[in-house]
Amino acid sequence: MGANAITCSSSFLHCTKLNTLFSNNDFPKTSTPNFKRIFRPISISAKDRRSSEAENVAVVEKPLKSERFLVSDGLPSPFGATVRADGGVNFSVYSANSVSATVCLISLSDLRQNKVTEEIQLDPSRNRTGHVWHVFLKGSFKDMFYGYRFDGKFSPEDGHYYDSSNILLDPYAKAIISRDEFGVLGPDENCWPQMACMVPTLDEEFDWEGDMHLKLPQKDLVIYEMHVRGFTRHESSNIEFPGTYQGVAEKLDHLKELGINCIELMPCHEFNELEYYSYNTILGDHRVNFWGYSTMGFFSPMIRYSSPSSRNFAGRAINEFKILVKEAHKRGIEVIMDVVLNHTAEGNEKGPIFSFRGVDNSVYYMLAPKGEFYNYSGCGNTFNCNHPVVRQFIVDCLRYWVTEMHVDGFRFDLGSIMSRSSSLWDAANVYGADVEGDFLTTGTPVSCPPVIDMISNDPILRGVKVIN
Repeated sequence: MGANAITCSSSFLHCTKLNTLFSNNDFPKTSTPNFKRIFRPISISAKDRRSSEAENVAVVEKPLKSERFLVSDGLPSPFGATVRADGGVNFSVYSANSVSATVCLISLSDLRQNKVTEEIQLDPSRNRTGHVWHVFLKGSFKDMFYGYRFDGKFSPEDGHYYDSSNILLDPYAKAIISRDEFGVLGPDENCWPQMACMVPTLDEEFDWEGDMHLKLPQKDLVIYEMHVRGFTRHESSNIEFPGTYQGVAEKLDHLKELGINCIELMPCHEFNELEYYSYNTILGDHRVNFWGYSTMGFFSPMIRYSSPSSRNFAGRAINEFKILVKEAHKRGIEVIMDVVLNHTAEGNEKGPIFSFRGVDNSVYYMLAPKGEFYNYSGCGNTFNCNHPVVRQFIVDCLRYWVTEMHVDGFRFDLGSIMSRSSSLWDAANVYGADVEGDFLTTGTPVSCPPVIDMISNDPILRGVKVIN
């Protein structure tokens, strides 16, 4: 018999605390409507929780089935959504502390209306291996996106933020779709409309035309640090699609004439430029996060840096980024990315829950003993870089940008955080054996950080350029 997990019990006291913790007064008015939808501080699966007397209880109901897709067990690796030769897609996600997982499939039209097209609740006896949830789906994914629901303990003091009312982004999502235009509010003037991940398909093959990494000597580089949008946004650029990857590609000859042989792209991973949206009384306009140092998806190129020529195609940002890299390489220009692996856009306990926090908060972030977020980044949270799962995530991410997107190197924003010890740090966890006298507080700098060692000795990454 299949098993559907019931949510953990939770006390009224926890809900009362959270009602204060997540006050709507913490956010600009333009953001308030959707934050109510995201957090639901009092109702957090309350009915289900009250009906369960014990935690981590599974109840058998019915086998997995779908009206649109053939459903089978799937594989625990690789992480993310992976298209297979027969056109089916394997979904795999790490979530150690959840008790149930659901794949949410969302059509483009339903996404615009905050609806879910179909939900497939996973069976822990068939669709879970260790701490990894997985499922294989076969069918038509045309204009279909996905996300996850996880349930489990909602107890910030213990480091857990599970809430099955949230539809979460896959940390390994290769493209994220949300609002269409940079700086433009979503429906109902929403700064945080529902987001979803692109489902990969076999027809997305890109022709690299034999492109190879240039491997220019680092001592010979003449680097131009560039903001993708700002570089061509002004009308004086005289291009068809200003402020886009395509716009940068059109200006590569100009950079070549200047003697530039390397461009360093300021953050162009998916971020929400409206996360701090509010009225600026001095200039008479609204504030946006122009620079982008607030990552939402580390595998996903910023979709609103792509051209509007194919507005509803989630993969357009991937293709246009690849075109930019390929055209740069044709002109002898390398491409380095500015990556922000020290924190994410979820902020502290008052921030939004859209991915990492809802998937497994205690794994992805450095937490204090009572669940508070260590803020070594100065941005509300600190990415738990040296946790075994997170450091593998970082290596997988960098590998993806090198192998799939052909970038030539990385500049790590506040890279010193990658040298800090992880939550639950201990020698046995890291090295497989205890070391006498070895005890480190979370966040303490260590002399030989595992994530740095992994990057330095990785057979794919060891030859790429790294700037700290």
